[in-house]
Amino acid sequence: MKKIFLLVLFFSFYFAIFTNSWLSEASSSPGPIRDTDGKLLRTEKTYFIVPVNGEKYGGVAVETIDNEACQLSVIPKRYVEPHGHGLELIPVEKKKGVVRVSTDLNVAIYSTYDCLNSTMWQLEKYDDSKRGKFFINVGPKSRRNWFRIEKYGRGYKFVYCKVVCKDVGVRMVNGQMRLGLNNVPLVFNFKKEILIGR
Repeated sequence: MKKIFLLVLFFSFYFAIFTNSWLSEASSSPGPIRDTDGKLLRTEKTYFIVPVNGEKYGGVAVETIDNEACQLSVIPKRYVEPHGHGLELIPVEKKKGVVRVSTDLNVAIYSTYDCLNSTMWQLEKYDDSKRGKFFINVGPKSRRNWFRIEKYGRGYKFVYCKVVCKDVGVRMVNGQMRLGLNNVPLVFNFKKEILIGR
């Protein structure tokens, strides 16, 4: 009887350690991001970003700047194709293919320009003053161009983190709206791309 008691005590002890360890790991994992249908965002899938109720902008698209054929910048859109260009979110650390908040990732935006079919968001300084303005262009994949997604009110926002995190919002440059670092974030939700015929 004593042996059975010790055996039960032994297994109870290790079960408690395993359970606490598992729960601790699960609770420390950043939360998943969900689309407008409540489904988890997945890697290797294309999504549109759409406005949250009351927001002026939601979608984003790629357009040329400064009359250069392939100098492309990310700009905010309201209702185009139908919600701008599709995005693919590429986490640095892929965990079961789920995209999570507060984790580093590259953002690929798919455009109709012949010169670039798939391009990564890339932060670029607009002027050389001490309070330089930073905007989002597109270019090759790079470690210094990691962004994060954070929950914000009824939706989400993009942030860029280097020493401190700054919100990604809408800025005006030479009469053109562009996406860049701003004190007022662009707030949106994700909508999964709908493939015609499926």
